[in-house]
Amino acid sequence: MMPGLDRPWLVLVGAALALLAAALVLAGFARRRRRLAKYGAPEALARLAPPESGRRPVRRALVLALATFCIALALAGPRWGASTSVIESEGIDVAIALDVSLSMLAEDEQPSRLARMKQEVRRLRAASPGDRVALIAFAGRSYILAPLTSDDGALDLFLSNLDPSIVGQAGSNIALPIRQGIDLLSASTGDADRALVIMSDGEAFDDHAAAVGIAGEAKEAGIHLVTVAFGTAGGGTIPLPGTGGADVKRDDEGAIVITKVDDRLLESLAVAAGGEHIPSDATDKGNRIRRALAGLESSAQAEQIKATRPLQYQWFVALALVILLLDALAADGARWPRWPLGLSFPVRARRGGVERRTTTRASVILLLVALLAALVPNAALAQRPALNEAIALHRAGRPLDAIRAYRGLLESGDRRAVVLYNLGTALLAADSLDAAIETLERVTFIGDAALRRTARYNLGVAFLRRGLRAEGEGASTALKAAQRAFRTVLLETPGNRNAQWNYELAMRAPQGGGGGGRNDPPQGPPPPEPSPRGQMSRQQAEALLDAAARDEREVQARRRRGDAQGRATGVRDW
Repeated sequence: MMPGLDRPWLVLVGAALALLAAALVLAGFARRRRRLAKYGAPEALARLAPPESGRRPVRRALVLALATFCIALALAGPRWGASTSVIESEGIDVAIALDVSLSMLAEDEQPSRLARMKQEVRRLRAASPGDRVALIAFAGRSYILAPLTSDDGALDLFLSNLDPSIVGQAGSNIALPIRQGIDLLSASTGDADRALVIMSDGEAFDDHAAAVGIAGEAKEAGIHLVTVAFGTAGGGTIPLPGTGGADVKRDDEGAIVITKVDDRLLESLAVAAGGEHIPSDATDKGNRIRRALAGLESSAQAEQIKATRPLQYQWFVALALVILLLDALAADGARWPRWPLGLSFPVRARRGGVERRTTTRASVILLLVALLAALVPNAALAQRPALNEAIALHRAGRPLDAIRAYRGLLESGDRRAVVLYNLGTALLAADSLDAAIETLERVTFIGDAALRRTARYNLGVAFLRRGLRAEGEGASTALKAAQRAFRTVLLETPGNRNAQWNYELAMRAPQGGGGGGRNDPPQGPPPPEPSPRGQMSRQQAEALLDAAARDEREVQARRRRGDAQGRATGVRDW
């Protein structure tokens, strides 16, 4: 694998600094000779002190220049080869299903049910660092946020960005995460015991009997079920997202919704599975969960973390340290032990019977810089994985290779939104629509504004392709999702002609595929090429934007008023 640098410009800076260091050393020796010349002729000075070797200034200049350049190379972040590290731990496998329905925004628990739930997950994680943990988010539907892993950074990333919008379907269906958790844990390998933790307010609107029946299957599969309730019996209102608490959730009749915890449902699930229920009024739920799982048998687990082109800065730091230490120990001809501290300690030098003072200030300054360079790549350079190779594969029309490269970056611990975006875009280019939709949906919640907008556009392309290929209700659902995505993009960037064309294509649902645009993200490859269709006229585009804005205003107005018009009667979406 070809070597690379995270910051190649530092090589030029290092070369310039090396030349500067050499020049300063030579200038210092020349200045010293000029000062000595004022005190007498060279022959007289030679009798008082031994003459300096003509090669010594050059040697000192080369030493310091080479050490400076090595430090610059270390800071540049050199990468080559491949490595695999194994994280060994001892614990159990735990899948945590987190309720992110709208009712979890209720503030009857401070600061909210959702915030308290996140706190308890972090406490559980701190109390059991050896466990492998998977995260499942659920509301009207359920999907896996993170597979079983010991990577605290990845878990905290998804946990921090957890909110009701991440699932994308309102409501509360508690049977789905139980089924998904059982399937996930049943597929895990190893001898460790397994546990499924359901964290919810218990206010589910699906078939309770079916959910209890699925919970019984957990017992048959040897999975210990723990249910944890959040909320209060008195309940509270549900602040609507984006209103700053100024408006609350209303039902079809316009009445304010009061959400209350349902301990009975969660307790019945735990009883059916032979597990344990932690009631809503319990304190320190994270440690209570840990105690509930304390009887399970743990086992040694090893998780491989693969790194593509890992940082190799340590070789250059080690070389700089060796050079500087040797230079310090050989400074000014003093006998062992030397003083490589640059503090002008007096030492006896038996040359001509003269006692002299030694100093290694330049060496010590570079020595301290080298030690700092040993820390900087771990703290700073490691935060910038080498995306260039994966992006080059994508641009070269090799999406499958790019997908493997992006997944390698994710496995190595780099779970930034831009890496997820690149993976989702590569999956879209490879026509893996389901995986692309799931990945791009995550980016629309955790990326910055520009990246979210581009991810939303590509998400619309994926839904559009799915809708044009499907039939019946599946096609209708996918095309509506594409319309929503493109409409949001148009409201943010009215001049996006590709989004205008694809939005109209989704509205009319013609035969043939839509294309992608050219909204490049801050990092990463562009979305797929646009479809070779004609452009809409100015009047068509303006009419389309007016319709999109009008639709959006109507949606917001219904949300504020709690208007039941256009919604199914009796459907609970919190």
